[in-house]
This record gives sequence, structure tokens and C-alpha cells, in this order.
Amino acid sequence: MAPVLRVLVVDDSAVVRQGVLLLLENVPGMVVEAASDPLIARQKMKSHRPDVILLDLEMPRMDGLTFLRELMREAEPVPVVVCSGLAGPGSETAVRALQEGALEIIAKPQLGVGDFLRESRARLVTALRNAARARLARRGPAVREEVEPPERPASSMLTVTTDKVVAVGASTGGTEALRQLLEPMPPDCPGIVIVQHMPEQFTSAFAKRLHQLCRIEVKEAEQGDRVLQGRALIAPGNRHLRVRRTGGHYQVELMDGGRVSGHKPSVDVLFQSVARSVGENAVGVLLTGMGEDGAEGLLAMRQAGAETLAQDEASCVVFGMPRAAIQRGAVDEVVPLSAMTNAVLRRTRRVRAH
Repeated sequence: MAPVLRVLVVDDSAVVRQGVLLLLENVPGMVVEAASDPLIARQKMKSHRPDVILLDLEMPRMDGLTFLRELMREAEPVPVVVCSGLAGPGSETAVRALQEGALEIIAKPQLGVGDFLRESRARLVTALRNAARARLARRGPAVREEVEPPERPASSMLTVTTDKVVAVGASTGGTEALRQLLEPMPPDCPGIVIVQHMPEQFTSAFAKRLHQLCRIEVKEAEQGDRVLQGRALIAPGNRHLRVRRTGGHYQVELMDGGRVSGHKPSVDVLFQSVARSVGENAVGVLLTGMGEDGAEGLLAMRQAGAETLAQDEASCVVFGMPRAAIQRGAVDEVVPLSAMTNAVLRRTRRVRAH
């Protein structure tokens, strides 16, 4: 028999608490409790420690972000999924929560709409189960990775006639992993394209926050954006992103369509396009995440001559996506997150022998 999954819902809205309880009451192996604010949640946690917390961010007495920070400072943090609206200024607060250690963001269920209820239930159950499996470490102060200097004089860059492209995929735990990857990147780093599994309308706030923290430009991708040195483009939620070559440069193409490998945007869609359009001038990076999205695409990149990296198990929140790629033979090197920026830069600076 599978172990019971204990869920604690912390939300000051009685309507939301009741709605979530109704959504989850018949889920096999799941026991759900509710608290109207973090202080009540703390009392409940003394008798029954939850496996995962579903957390609102705007509450009386103590806001959700403060509570989240407290949880992440514990020796064994409880995984947290943020329950938030999808629009408005609150989206920036929700993205802050991801940076502070929350694993996923989901939309609050809109009660009374049958089809949406069923869709919300499946999404909610998946998010909670994925979060409960995550490996969390106590959060300490961020340490910036020291970037290694180029291995050759800058003038020799003139001998490299084709731009490099770095393609990155991430899911659960990926918001923090991406910060650690991008923050040390130098302004002259190769163009970077990213798929992070994230709901629609949160990707813009996420990109803006990274832009504030990094030395490179970080933005939510728009149709036709060029992949440029010193720029990272993040696929918008609910849109697939592909890279295509136009003349002497690369640009991104945004697409609708169904889910691929269970996701939209899909890492596989991005990686497959990079394999076709960029080939050996690309570096593929697969970071922490649940499931297998990106494994087949990373294999296609390697077969096209690209160099491929995967985050190691010890530094992953969830090792699912990197493990799937490693098992398929898609990975050239398995790298700790703390060393990933330098690993990417070394491979993009390398002049391939022909």
C-alpha cells in the first residue's frame, strides 16, 4: 500500500479552502487539512507534519511569503506549492515565492465550472504529488559562482564564424536552478533559450525578476525575437518555443498546439528545433524536473553534434528529467548545479576541430 500523502492547505479564504477540500476529498492516499493562516498552520504542524503545503500568499497576521521563508530555513523544509491567481501584481509576488523555495505555482480553482473543476483537480493532484517527492535542502545565503575567464584571447573569437546557442529545459525546482545558472553569466555569453514549465502569465514576471538579478538581458520571448549574445529568452507559458535560422542569425518562433511530452511549453519542442536549426553549434542543458520532457530532444541534439549537459542528482530538487536523458544516452556530461555555468561557457568557447 502506498504511503498516505498529508496535505495542509493554508488560505484565508473559506471558499478556497472548502473548494480545495472538495477537489481532493476522494483522491486515493491523500489526507487534507486546512488552516486559515500560517499561525494556525504552525499549530496543526506540531501534531501532524504535512508532506506538502498548498499556500496562499496574501493572508492576515502573517503573509505567505514570510511563512515560506520560515519553512525553508528549517532543517528539513516542507515542500510548498503556491496557490495564486494568474494575473495582476500578485504574479510578481508568486514569482518571488518560487525564488524563495516554492516548487510550483497553480491557479486557484474557479468553483462552479464543471470542466474547469475537473481540469483543476488533475493539475492540483499532480503538483502536490510532484512537490512531495522533491528533495529540499535548508536554504542559506546565495553564493555566486565565479566564472572562469575565457580559455583564449578575445581576438580569436573572430575565427568562430557561427553563433553558439544554449538551449535549457527545466521544471520542478527549475526557477532557482535557472537563477543559479544565469546570474553568473557574463554579458558576452552566447544567446540562451529556455523552457521552464510554468503557468501562463507568470513567465513574464519570472523573466523580469531574473533580469533584475543578472548581468545579461532576460526577457519573456516574443515572436521573432533574435537569439543574441548576452540575452536569455524564456518561453511564455502555454506557448511552445522553437529556434529557427534566418540568414546569418537565429530567432524564436512561438506556437500554439497541444501538449508535447505532457507540457506546453515543452522542452522537447525546443530541443528538437535546436537540433534541426543549430546542430553542432548548440549546447543543451537539462535541469531539475519531474517526468521525461526534454530527454528525447536532448538525444536529438547530441545526435546532431551538439554538446549536452544534465544536472546531477545530488543538486536536483527532482532528478526525473535529467535521469530520463541519461538513461537514453543523451548526455555528454553530468554536472553539479554549482558548476553548470562554467561547464556551459567552456563548451561554448571551445573551437570544434574539423
